[in-house]
Amino acid sequence: MGKRRTSRENALQILFELEFNDADLDRVLAGYWNSKKSEGQVQEYANWLVRGIVARKDEVDALIQGNSKHWRISRMAFVDRNILRIAVFELLEEKLIAPAIVINEAIEIAKRYSSDEAAVFVNGVLDAVRKKLAKTEPRQESIEANTNERSKQTSKQRTVRSTGRAKKN
Repeated sequence: MGKRRTSRENALQILFELEFNDADLDRVLAGYWNSKKSEGQVQEYANWLVRGIVARKDEVDALIQGNSKHWRISRMAFVDRNILRIAVFELLEEKLIAPAIVINEAIEIAKRYSSDEAAVFVNGVLDAVRKKLAKTEPRQESIEANTNERSKQTSKQRTVRSTGRAKKN
């Protein structure tokens, strides 16, 4: 399992604990990591997710609520709600990961920690959030443009290495 998936799963567990514990966030994080063996990058990314979600909870929850038909966020299962929070926060803040990857990761985590039905629900809500954000942020287009540019550069580099001269476009 990848480091980011592990980070997301740890963040889910911390957020779940915060649903029942009004303690200071720093104390909850310290207590969680004291009982868990993890790599620095995993802990760092999980902490970034949790702190960001806590700081922007109203905004994240409003996006979830506005895109989940017939479901109030307070009525959602704790696990499903927090999986959605993690993914929505990443859609808002993580500019280096394509939205499709963020959504797929959330679906896989929902299958593991909730149910197949929850995975379908998570997919629907996150796809609606993605579409809404795409209207207000040029993020997806810039990721695709950067990916295409890197791909062209890599192709040119391969041509230069294999032939000793650059291919004309």
